[in-house]
Amino acid sequence: MKLKYLLLCVVTCLFLSCSDDKDYEYVNVATPITISTAELRASVEVLPAQNIVESGKIYAYQQYIFVNDVDRGVHVIDNRNPLQPTIVNFLKIPLNKDVSVKGNYLYADSGKDLVVFDISQVNDIQMIGRVEDVIQNPQQAEYPENVYLFNWENYSYEEDIIIGWDIAVERREIMDDNIVTLETSDGGGNTGSGGSLARFKIVDDYLYVVDNVKINVFDIQNLETPVKVNEEYVTWQAETIFYQDDKLFIGTRTGMYIYDITQASSPTYISDFDHAKFCDPVVVDGNYAYVTLRAGASCMDGEMQMLESRLEIIDISDIHNPQLAETYIMEEPYGLGIKGDQLFICDGASGLKVYDKSDISNLQLLQNFNTNDAYDVIPMQDKLLKIGDNTLTQYNYINTGIELISEFTIQ
Repeated sequence: MKLKYLLLCVVTCLFLSCSDDKDYEYVNVATPITISTAELRASVEVLPAQNIVESGKIYAYQQYIFVNDVDRGVHVIDNRNPLQPTIVNFLKIPLNKDVSVKGNYLYADSGKDLVVFDISQVNDIQMIGRVEDVIQNPQQAEYPENVYLFNWENYSYEEDIIIGWDIAVERREIMDDNIVTLETSDGGGNTGSGGSLARFKIVDDYLYVVDNVKINVFDIQNLETPVKVNEEYVTWQAETIFYQDDKLFIGTRTGMYIYDITQASSPTYISDFDHAKFCDPVVVDGNYAYVTLRAGASCMDGEMQMLESRLEIIDISDIHNPQLAETYIMEEPYGLGIKGDQLFICDGASGLKVYDKSDISNLQLLQNFNTNDAYDVIPMQDKLLKIGDNTLTQYNYINTGIELISEFTIQ
């Protein structure tokens, strides 16, 4: 009899436990790591070489390469020997995503601020200035991937700046008032070369910075003290900037916008080319603009669109009336670049793809390097630089494509 009652109790407990589990789930919960504006501005410093957390964009200047560590700062790499690059130091710049250099002065974003470094002595880099509240960027680190629940319980939208995320696996009620999903939360001269994902571009005596909605124009005739002289609204979710022939080509999530900068301080709208909502870097060569469109929830803000990632080639011979010339399906394209008749596309997990673009109606795949994820490229005069998966890869140009020089993991 006792055994019978014991078995009944066990079955009852199991039933209640299973029933209880129906109201819970194990999820990745992200809690924001925050600081104040004053703390953020005081935390910029030059540190010894650091391990990288998440590689972002790259920028090349003279014999140095600057690799963005997303929202953390910039790794400075000595590339005088491309076979053996070495890390010199780390510029700790909270909420940094882009840099640009002219005449040994490096400009970088830090949230809504523009900061200036003197890099003339690369072993003794000095921060020499800051222009406050001039860029309309979110005062927060990028949302982490593979996280759909966020804990805002102790977060103040008015006072806190998010510089990172504490992610933990927690057993949570499926409906929790303190947890919300991402979709419903608020939230020319001596210059270097950036990739297609860049938001910064220096042309002669002006620095153009694209933020979420506009082009910010800075006069940098005095390199030490940039002065914001203008801003020009583009559209919501502007993302990248490219320059050719006194024109700026702005990549946005809804299309490519073209501006005339014949009068450098005053960008003037010329035309635009609309496309479905995608992440959208753009590069230009002659009469054609090349745009990679990456599908996915992160690029469409949760909007469901049954469309594939692609490369679009746009005829801009009539700059006032851009027309779609060709479309090619891609896997997961990010940055891209051009050198002569070679087109380089970073196709995410599919790696770096090299095409012959001499006939845009019939692109020929020459090579596919898929050893690690490809994020962005910079076609230099003598070599190609690629970043992805925390690894800087360098290639030489050859007639049939490119050949590997070195791979350097930042650690």
